[in-house]
Amino acid sequence: MDWETALRGWVAALAIGLLVGVVRERHGVGAVEGTRSIAGLRTHALVALAAAVAAQLGTAALVVALATVGALVVTSYMASQREDPGLTSEVALLLTALLGALAHSHPALAAALAVVAAILLQAKAPLHRLARDTIREGELHDMLLLAAAALVVLPLLPDHPLDPWGALRPAMLWKFVVLVMAVGMAGHIALRALGARWGLAIAGFFAGFASSTAAVAGFGGRVREQPALLVSAVAAALLANAASLLLFVAVIGVAAPALLRSMAMPLGAAALVLLVGGALGVRPPGRDRQLPKEPPARAFHLSHALLLAVVVAVVMLVSAWMRLWFGEGGALLAAALAALVELHAAGATVAQLATTGALAPGLARWGILALLGAAAISKSVLAFASGGVHYGWRVAFGLTASVLAAAAMLAMS
Repeated sequence: MDWETALRGWVAALAIGLLVGVVRERHGVGAVEGTRSIAGLRTHALVALAAAVAAQLGTAALVVALATVGALVVTSYMASQREDPGLTSEVALLLTALLGALAHSHPALAAALAVVAAILLQAKAPLHRLARDTIREGELHDMLLLAAAALVVLPLLPDHPLDPWGALRPAMLWKFVVLVMAVGMAGHIALRALGARWGLAIAGFFAGFASSTAAVAGFGGRVREQPALLVSAVAAALLANAASLLLFVAVIGVAAPALLRSMAMPLGAAALVLLVGGALGVRPPGRDRQLPKEPPARAFHLSHALLLAVVVAVVMLVSAWMRLWFGEGGALLAAALAALVELHAAGATVAQLATTGALAPGLARWGILALLGAAAISKSVLAFASGGVHYGWRVAFGLTASVLAAAAMLAMS
């Protein structure tokens, strides 16, 4: 017997039992006043240590030990289910036994899992408030939908092209859908947590994850209604485009990590310009500003994410066809035209072409810059149309400065 290894496992098991046990001891009062949970500090410590010793003795001894603990748990629950129908105490004791057994061979892993278990047991009240009060029905629906998209659908999709031109990869397209949904969820949660305390800037930044084009138009409409909001609305529009650029970076990173690494400095420069421009216009909300009290009811719309994926697929097919007939320049032209309407779909197209070797690395980098320029042009026109001359000039200046900063960094590299 390796006494040093055995001693390490026993000590870890004892620590696990004490850690879980002290949490259960403090929360030991049952659901009905006067009842107690089935196990406290000493019971958990003894069960963990017994499981570790049984694991040391062999499989047969461990099976007997776990069966004994299981029988005690079932017996206790049958006796107390009327007064305390919850299963937390019983499951916690069984988990302590399993972690004690695991500590024999993997003490560090068992200790880490015990810490997670203790945190979950200690956070009973906050978790109950989160599930019952904080999370709304629509948000729970969106969370389950996102989990299904990422953990159920995505692993089932093939990662090889299905079309003769090698443009459509279902797994890559669905990753784009999941990414849009996840970003929408993150923005929704942040807006719920922060509210509109920091005025239009926070709302603009998180709105940009959903649609920076819609954000530019929406804040332009606010300026027409309330001209005093001009500076704050411009800041919100620039921050929305900064958020959109972050999503653009994520899209490129999913499809072409190597292209993203080579464009890190130019894209970083563009993002910095937008963030600085937005920060210069941030002001605390005044009494006369009609700021949103709550975020939208839904974190994202699956139809929007699917529509973007369809646009990506169409642009990829058109780009593949134009490349077949007109070469690399034709593919980039198709992507640039698409960027006038949807930047992220065009970015996914260029990234995919770069990954498959359809575009040379240097041309792909300048293609990314061309997409940013095309998107800046379309949003500038929209800013003039929605918010007037003063709003349009300021938004156009910020967007143009970000593209020029990216071009300068790309030229120097």
